[in-house]
Amino acid sequence: MLHAIIMAGGSGTRFWPASRAATPKQLLTLVGDRSMIAQTADRFGELAPPERRMVVTNRRLVDAVREQLPNLPAASVVGEPCKRDTAPCIGLAALLVTRVSGDPDATMLVCPADHVIPDTAAFQAAARQAERLVDESPGRIVTFGIKPTYPAEIFGYIQRAAPLKGAVGDAPAYQVERFVEKPNAEKAAEYVAGGDFYWNSGIFVWKAKTILDALGERQPKMLAHLEKIVDAWGTADHEAVFDREFAAIEGISVDYAVMEHATDVAVVEAPFEWDDLGGWQSLPRRLGEDAEGNTIVGKHLGVRTEGTIVRSTDDHLVVTLGLKDTIVVHTPDATLVANKHDEEAIREVVKRLGEMGWDEHL
Repeated sequence: MLHAIIMAGGSGTRFWPASRAATPKQLLTLVGDRSMIAQTADRFGELAPPERRMVVTNRRLVDAVREQLPNLPAASVVGEPCKRDTAPCIGLAALLVTRVSGDPDATMLVCPADHVIPDTAAFQAAARQAERLVDESPGRIVTFGIKPTYPAEIFGYIQRAAPLKGAVGDAPAYQVERFVEKPNAEKAAEYVAGGDFYWNSGIFVWKAKTILDALGERQPKMLAHLEKIVDAWGTADHEAVFDREFAAIEGISVDYAVMEHATDVAVVEAPFEWDDLGGWQSLPRRLGEDAEGNTIVGKHLGVRTEGTIVRSTDDHLVVTLGLKDTIVVHTPDATLVANKHDEEAIREVVKRLGEMGWDEHL
């Protein structure tokens, strides 16, 4: 059966001051009328009913996630005691699905919590196609490639190889030649011009056994820690074992731990629109711009304002005068005014706030 796993442990620091430790970006409503994590769960529809869904998040976010996803069984929201990247997150989910949920032949659909995919029907059709490709070759890993519309430097890329024979479904599917990390502008332009590269969506379909076998081969110490955690699941020692064993894991992404070494990897050319909301500059892509190139959320008066992103509320007026290429974000206890082209430095702001002991703003 297909189990849908949502990875929701990110901090979303580039969306500060809206994104905070207690309400990171996946819990925010940035586009549409529901939070990012709620939209992700809605997208599964009948692919995986609530009893076959799982959210892996930070422990301090468990209650907030349960509140936003009330149809999900409480036990299906798993809180990691510390951050250890995506490979331990996915490995833990695979063990819980196979051993605790009792589905040793489970297929996993793994999705980040902060993606925008407007066409739910197209997403579900692609997921079903990926599930069939995995059933056709049980050791196969399937991912989704997004046809690039511009030479993005903010996404990783996938280079496709030969078309898959016998692929069942409407979307083209290929063997994967290689995965490439986020490139510079020159390389990104080269990839797009070549025509055989996709943006890496970071969405995967595979058998739980496949990912566990891969971790056993490439990350045996990690898997041993995870197995101890699951062995203690539901016992009186569960939390203490979870804390101790998970903290002992050396964090690593699933891309480095598994994908770079896998030999049977397929990419489905995604038939759906996709975006990864990485920071404030992603909002114009989703919400559009006015005649002056501004993207506005909330009550705003702009005079001689161009290329600016403003986020406020309907009951708080923000006035901008003579601004160009600026980010202005108002919240009840903090306001950000930043050069739009220096968005990455918002991470530095968050770090400095921590160093100053201003934790109430984190």
